[in-house]
Amino acid sequence: MFSIALGELIQIFRNRLVLVTSFLMPVAVSAYFIYQHETFADLGSLGYIAAVVMFTVGAFGLYTTTVTTLASRRQNLFLKRLRSTPASDAGILSGLMLPVTVLALVQVTAILIVLAAVAGGPTNVPLLVAAVLSTVIMMLGLGLATAGLTNSPEHAQVTTLPVSLGAIAVASWVGITGTEELTLLKRLLPGGSATELVLNAWNGGVPVADSLPLLLPTLSWVVVAVALASRLFRWEPRR
Repeated sequence: MFSIALGELIQIFRNRLVLVTSFLMPVAVSAYFIYQHETFADLGSLGYIAAVVMFTVGAFGLYTTTVTTLASRRQNLFLKRLRSTPASDAGILSGLMLPVTVLALVQVTAILIVLAAVAGGPTNVPLLVAAVLSTVIMMLGLGLATAGLTNSPEHAQVTTLPVSLGAIAVASWVGITGTEELTLLKRLLPGGSATELVLNAWNGGVPVADSLPLLLPTLSWVVVAVALASRLFRWEPRR
């Protein structure tokens, strides 16, 4: 697994398109939100900024890169060749996804640290960590599912748009308007409960016991995504 991960890490830094979508775009968007943190805090809150930053990295840095990587490796038959090695299917996918996952976690952590230094830190760090980790797992699962519907890296530019833009839109909607109205709908949408969890972790004012159940909708999406991936994911190109 780790040899696959090392090779994938090298490929990431050689691919300019991946570097732009995985690093430059999320960093540029996050930097703008942090630079204008007073404006966005007035619009929503500091927790809203943290949630949007998290989903920007999760959607573009992790989810989109996951789909593009798997589609590319399938197209050039690299996935097929890997399956002829002693590595298990789970080990192959873990090795391919490990570098982008670690890089996304490093990005989110670094950006949130900068936000905390500039505007003030979160009220509950462990709760924030739980929100970030559950979101990362959800975006990975959705990435695996979407990769099954994606024929090529170019096709990924189309197939990833609904989830990537939708997750950021949901985060913005919940972050700005809260969940006092349309509570169930907002929490059940992908990213809605995770956004609320970030708001509670950063802004405070909500008991931890009331926040922990918000993990359930996000983890439910993980189950749905994994079930879809098991049915849709292909190791070889369509003939």
